Amino acid sequence: MPRSSITLSLADAKRMLAAGEARAASFGVAYNIAVVDAGGALLAFSRQDGALIGSIELAIGKAITARIFDKRTADLATMAQPGAPLYGIQQTNDGKVVIFGGGLPIVIGATIVGAVGASAGTVDQDIAVAEAAAAAVADAPSGEMPAASRTSAHPIDHT
Repeated sequence: MPRSSITLSLADAKRMLAAGEARAASFGVAYNIAVVDAGGALLAFSRQDGALIGSIELAIGKAITARIFDKRTADLATMAQPGAPLYGIQQTNDGKVVIFGGGLPIVIGATIVGAVGASAGTVDQDIAVAEAAAAAVADAPSGEMPAASRTSAHPIDHT
């Protein structure tokens, strides 16, 4: 029996990038922002002029980490401290787990539909940029379903 999966659309991701870029501009910091779909695959990426090269992989890694663990990367950072329950988690998945704040899953209704990661400023700025990006798809007009729910159901055949 086919199942369906809901994921972010490219249109969703573009709105998210624009919102994140606007928030980054308010800090005066050039940002790298990544959006992944429900499966954790890169959907869209923005590198503002002058953004740190070293933050490219961090932004992508934060988005993927937030999706594969379905947690905010800032929360994972807290849980990964010595003596905490997830100590060492950053060494898993071939060392590609990023536990700096700035990555968060995107939830519409009760469904995780993707994630966003932002990197280039302070941890607090990274979180604020990611939250601004997330808000771009969370705030659908009253009575209208977000685009991810409306247009991006992809049937998955598990037979």
